[in-house]
Amino acid sequence: MLVKTYSSAVQGIEAYSITIEVNITTGTKYFIVGLPDNAVKESLRRIETAIINIEHRMPRQKIVVNLAPADIRKEGSSYDLGIAVGILAASAQIPCAKTADYLILGELSLDGSILPVRGVLPITMQAKTDGFKGIILPTQNAREAAIVSDMEVYGVDHIKQVVQFFTEEQALTPTIVDLEAEFQQHFDKYDIDFADVKGQENIKRALEIAAAGGHNVILIGPPGAGKTMLAKRLPTILPPLTLEESLETTKIHSVSGYLSAAESLMHRRPFRSPHHTISDVALVGGGTHPQPGEISLAHNGVLFLDELPEFKRTVLEVMRQPLESRHIHISRAKFSVEYPASFMLIASMNPCPCGFHNHPEISCVCGPTLVQRYLSKISGPLLDRIDLHVEVTPVAFTELSSSRTSERSEAIRTRVIQARLMQETRFQQSQHVHCNAHMSSKSLREVCQIEETGKTLLLNAMQRLNLSARAYDRILKVARTIADLDGSERIKNEHLAEAIQFRSLDRENWSG
Repeated sequence: MLVKTYSSAVQGIEAYSITIEVNITTGTKYFIVGLPDNAVKESLRRIETAIINIEHRMPRQKIVVNLAPADIRKEGSSYDLGIAVGILAASAQIPCAKTADYLILGELSLDGSILPVRGVLPITMQAKTDGFKGIILPTQNAREAAIVSDMEVYGVDHIKQVVQFFTEEQALTPTIVDLEAEFQQHFDKYDIDFADVKGQENIKRALEIAAAGGHNVILIGPPGAGKTMLAKRLPTILPPLTLEESLETTKIHSVSGYLSAAESLMHRRPFRSPHHTISDVALVGGGTHPQPGEISLAHNGVLFLDELPEFKRTVLEVMRQPLESRHIHISRAKFSVEYPASFMLIASMNPCPCGFHNHPEISCVCGPTLVQRYLSKISGPLLDRIDLHVEVTPVAFTELSSSRTSERSEAIRTRVIQARLMQETRFQQSQHVHCNAHMSSKSLREVCQIEETGKTLLLNAMQRLNLSARAYDRILKVARTIADLDGSERIKNEHLAEAIQFRSLDRENWSG
């Protein structure tokens, strides 16, 4: 008897419905075909034991399981439950009338328990597109799937519940999540705040500009000056995730397996801070079976690279293309996948190996050559892609001991949101541009008009700092953001002057 059930495969962050065809005929062996990996091939042993342990019969006949389409590689253990239901239906132990209405996925334990799987959100979204009535999956994944509206989502803990559902012995309770309430309840909760930071008003100003325009930042300063503390607070002043951004970010974390059972939706912008020993593949994504890298996990959020010169040069250079295109394309011999990678890069570094170059009180023990060699670990093309170069100086004791309350993140975020609204209005005709940092060269010429005196100011800066064409564009984009924060329709000379000062590493003889 031939029976069809349905499951799903994930490539990149997109899902594809998979038809599980189970045919039982005369014979003695089990076969599974359709480009399965080892985890899928081993599933028949898990399924056989689970079926026996729930006191059902595993057919002692020839069983052929085909996973179609056969040209898509099937990986992982999420097909276990769908195959098990197919075998039980094909051997007439459960009715097959309703099996085609539901997409079924879950890993089986030997005792019949059902374990969680990855990629549930894109799978459920695709199941809705393909017209399935509902989805049956592990309880731990149910809340994640339930954020997709107009789908019956049934979370189960044991294969017995699935059998009883199809035999109509016991109904399953659908999981329901109020998406709007879920989103609004958690999106604005942070344990840290800019009010915790004493002094450093110029650095806070730079980060406010970065947040308002989506610009990349590098913080240069001695140890203990507060670079990491400031960087960690950047997400608290970014605009809240929109529902669309939240779903897109959740899909990436779902595929990567980083979404907890209690979390159905990403409520806050991600903040990723990989260690400097990270490999190229771990940063940008890929591997034998491609997975999203740190730049994709930071999509719609912040990627923080602490002690930038300590990262391998090859690791830093592979970021150059994603910083411009905001996606990463992973190609393999038989397939390719694309991951989104629209993130804000914030990096920090010491100005020299000892960390005290240009320190107001402590003498640096590094010579000019050593300082230059340290800075040269970061290539010019990468620095060109970083809009704001900010020098961080130590906070004086009087500032640290002051009882004066600093401005809260909420107040800064209000100004940032207002500036972003101006940009949304400005770029409403551009589908993929939402902030100043993303604008194209064509848009740049249209919206970044400057006065003649401003052109002279910029010309002098270009000549003195020997800036590239890309750095010229970056200055104009930052100046446009400063003007937006000021509520100005045009870029004034003071906006341009402030933007130019954020090119510290371009300054002549900066390294001594």
